[in-house]
Amino acid sequence: MKFAWIAWWIVNAFWLALFASGSILLAQRDVDATGAVQTPGIIMLNILVLAMLFIIPLLIQIGWLVVMLVVKNKRNKEMTVQE
Repeated sequence: MKFAWIAWWIVNAFWLALFASGSILLAQRDVDATGAVQTPGIIMLNILVLAMLFIIPLLIQIGWLVVMLVVKNKRNKEMTVQE
């Protein structure tokens, strides 16, 4: 079970780093690939689109967290019953 928690944190750190680096990349560019000038509103819209793409991994991570908490709670109840 400890490995699952460590893996959960590692995967979360990976997704957070990927999102942060993508957001920084989008925020720092002056012109996008089509040659359009990036205004602050367009930059925020681009980051919002990127955030929507990260919703799927976020939901998977939340599901993984819920499963780990349920399994941990079940094991704790079994341990108290056996004692």
